[in-house]
Amino acid sequence: MKRIILGIALMALVSVIPVSAAARVDVSINIGLPPPIVVAAPPALVVLPGTYIYVDPYIEAELFFWNGWWWRLWDGRWYRSHYYDRGWAYHRSVPRFYYDVDPRWRAHYQHRHWYGQRWDYRIMPYSQVQRNWRSWEKNRYWENKQRTWGVQGYQPRSYQERQDLRKQRQQQYNQRPDVRQHQPQRPQRQQQYQPQRQEPRLQGQPRGQESDMRQHRPQRREPQRKQQERREQRYQGERPRSQPEGRPEGGQRGHGR
Repeated sequence: MKRIILGIALMALVSVIPVSAAARVDVSINIGLPPPIVVAAPPALVVLPGTYIYVDPYIEAELFFWNGWWWRLWDGRWYRSHYYDRGWAYHRSVPRFYYDVDPRWRAHYQHRHWYGQRWDYRIMPYSQVQRNWRSWEKNRYWENKQRTWGVQGYQPRSYQERQDLRKQRQQQYNQRPDVRQHQPQRPQRQQQYQPQRQEPRLQGQPRGQESDMRQHRPQRREPQRKQQERREQRYQGERPRSQPEGRPEGGQRGHGR
């Protein structure tokens, strides 16, 4: 009796588990989470020219701070968290800011040049960026003529140039081996064999005469209007010509007395 009561209690417990909790368990099993980032001190950030994306040049991981979140690309998948060292959650799509990130930004940082122009970048503690990122973006803080992201003689790209550059980086991103391994493969279409249609052969008809039958098929009847036109043309061609006045039939002229 005790076993029966225990079994009923377990079944009732399983039935009340939320579906969302089961889904979270499934995601955690199928998609692994990135390892924690171990740093001795909070990140020191630099804003990338032309954007409001912040990076730490001394962290090797692909880690970005944008729009109040920390974003991380790991093993071809994206994760985000409110903390730079923990609390990662899987993000299904590529964040829209990523195609604005210059792939060579680390080399630009090391040489202190941004496409041929001197880059006097400003290193900021994470706490300062965390407090001000929203107001900076709202007021276009880094676009000020006195700042221009610290790039001397900075010339912003046009809208069309930015869009073309984003498409180019998107194509490069999709070709990455770590990203391609998670992309669903499209099934290849197989061409189905379609047998040629053969004309029906009458019983007792020798082979090879099907083509003759096609040549002697009755032609389709013309529309009634065309038939009427043909009759009128034929009728006009058969009418006798009228004789000129004053000339009798037979071609002889009359002799006057």
